[in-house]
Amino acid sequence: MTAWVPRSCTLPTAERPLRVAEFGALFAGRMAGVSRPDRLRLELVLTGGEGVEETVRDLVARESGCCSFFTFTVHPGSRRIGLDVEVDGAHEAVLDALQERAAAAAGWEVP
Repeated sequence: MTAWVPRSCTLPTAERPLRVAEFGALFAGRMAGVSRPDRLRLELVLTGGEGVEETVRDLVARESGCCSFFTFTVHPGSRRIGLDVEVDGAHEAVLDALQERAAAAAGWEVP
């Protein structure tokens, strides 16, 4: 489940499946779009709603705390919330895996 997690991640191993599940739950219930404008950048679009932006911000803040190679940018909106995810070249495979998880959770194929 978390075999793609790089060694640079400092989240305790026992907590990793829980974090993956948090992202999966967010993606399954809210995914409205996935695009990859660049090999090191992923753009996600989530449907908005009460508390969604706060949930996204909390999750990416915690993820940034253990995986400093991620750069998350949240674009708030009442109907849609954009989430840009960027990594450095050494972590492209992690971004690939995140894209696959987002698409799979939404029931889409990865382009």
